[in-house]
Amino acid sequence: MGYTVECIGDQRSHELRDLCRGKRLYNAKADINGICVQLLTEDREIVRMWNDNFYHMSDKVRAHAMLYCISDESCPMHVEYDIESSILFLFNFDYYGWIKSIALGVAGNILEDAHGIHPVHGAVLDVDGEGVTLIAPSKTGKTTQSWGLLRLPNTRLISDDWYFVSFGRGAPMVSGSEKNCYIDADIGDVWSEYRELVEQVRFDNRGRGIGNVRWVAGSDAMAEHTSVKHIILLKRDPSDQAVERELGAEEALAYLEANDFCNPHQLVRNQNRVDRRRDFFRRYLSECTVHMVNTIRPAEETQAIIRKAIGRGENEERFR
Repeated sequence: MGYTVECIGDQRSHELRDLCRGKRLYNAKADINGICVQLLTEDREIVRMWNDNFYHMSDKVRAHAMLYCISDESCPMHVEYDIESSILFLFNFDYYGWIKSIALGVAGNILEDAHGIHPVHGAVLDVDGEGVTLIAPSKTGKTTQSWGLLRLPNTRLISDDWYFVSFGRGAPMVSGSEKNCYIDADIGDVWSEYRELVEQVRFDNRGRGIGNVRWVAGSDAMAEHTSVKHIILLKRDPSDQAVERELGAEEALAYLEANDFCNPHQLVRNQNRVDRRRDFFRRYLSECTVHMVNTIRPAEETQAIIRKAIGRGENEERFR
């Protein structure tokens, strides 16, 4: 993660809020699984991306969490987090991907603390009525392979980046977090079906932008909920020639713990949080089938391996 997070007290929080009152800030509110997160920033382009990315929350709803984006040349990029009031001050952030991940992180903390709803940094889809999630460290193909699965018929994307899990009497239930996806400019190079979408997206300084997959995959290409049956963990390890195998819950949990639960945007990492995340993942993994896929093969071959693991044919396609 390219930034640090410092937890601050009430006095420092009030000092920074007083500082921000003297600035001309654009603001927007997002509905993140029922949590109202308010963004305040001097950068109008960040607000545009935020509004394209998230579901809108009414301006009449008071914020559960607030993100102030502050420019200050005297200090490095960092976050100051008032946990008690769920107010965060983001210094010198020019990358929207980190801003939106911090918003999702603070919403996840509130949902976990108050409602027993757990955040996961991963992609999840509904494939013919069965939930399939891909959880992975960065740069191992999570987004590429989730968009590959979306090419299956009768498949809907819940989220390609972050979602929320709750438990009941049946399979784990998941809810999405974003209205539209923050995509890479090269997704159309991997899967040609998405080239038309890429052509319509305004990309930022990191080669990423907000895209509406419904434009190319149909109005039913996204859904809000599913129940998860299959968990696919990804890794990229050329020294391991095994490309796929089924895992037990404890082995899978050890992999997640060794990789920081595949979430570089955890805002709090104290022992209580780590224990809570471990308990959550132990239950989540034990209630699903779990496969490890090593993404050392080309994307098309890896896609076929994942499809076989979840019981789907490699030649099934929605785009014909």
